[in-house]
Amino acid sequence: MTTKRPRVRLLASVTSEAEARLAAAHGADIIDCKEPSAGALGALPHDVVAAIRRAVPGHIPVSATIGDLPSDPELIGRAARAMAKTGCDIVKIGFFPGGDARATVRHLGAGLAQETQLVAVLLADAPFDRGLVPALAEARFAGVMLDTAAKDGRTLLDHRRPAELAQFVAEAQALGLMTGLAGSLRLEQIPQLLTLAPDVLGFRGALCRARDRRQALDAAAFAAVRRAIPITPTPAGSDTGLELEVTP
Repeated sequence: MTTKRPRVRLLASVTSEAEARLAAAHGADIIDCKEPSAGALGALPHDVVAAIRRAVPGHIPVSATIGDLPSDPELIGRAARAMAKTGCDIVKIGFFPGGDARATVRHLGAGLAQETQLVAVLLADAPFDRGLVPALAEARFAGVMLDTAAKDGRTLLDHRRPAELAQFVAEAQALGLMTGLAGSLRLEQIPQLLTLAPDVLGFRGALCRARDRRQALDAAAFAAVRRAIPITPTPAGSDTGLELEVTP
């Protein structure tokens, strides 16, 4: 008997309420609030994130990044709690080199992770602690993604071999974590990325005019990415591999 793999979700990073509405209309599975001009995981103002959550249909999860911050438990904790108060469904936390990532994960696990869905973002173009993945699961994070810090034209696949990415996905999923891959991903890379079976593929530049993440979303570019990621209806009660709680 052939086991059907759950479909891969399309995460679209947006900078405004208008972009969020466009992304929702063109089939984004997750709307991600991010400010490209403020770094790899630049944070949008809290009022903008709140407006995006109100503008997007309730069944579509909205995530939000908290900025490119060092791994300091108190600093990350304050930023994550403040972002959670916007009403977003998921708070994304980047783990950049330096600081104490393990202590930060423990701090969040003892508090915010009990009430808010947290997704860790590890950086594929920098050394990262693979042992952090089990720690995230123990701390009850909802998921973990791989992304890139440097937005210099290189993509995730320039920094990590497909076999490494497949291992990362498999290990995290085995621990019950949602998995995501991002990092200047291109339209032509989607077929290969789909074979790695992540739960989410994240995009910004590929959805924008001239593939420039700092420009506005482009409807034609968005439609091309959406067509490349199959949409397969999930039967009620089946395991989607993506357990996100969203208030309708």
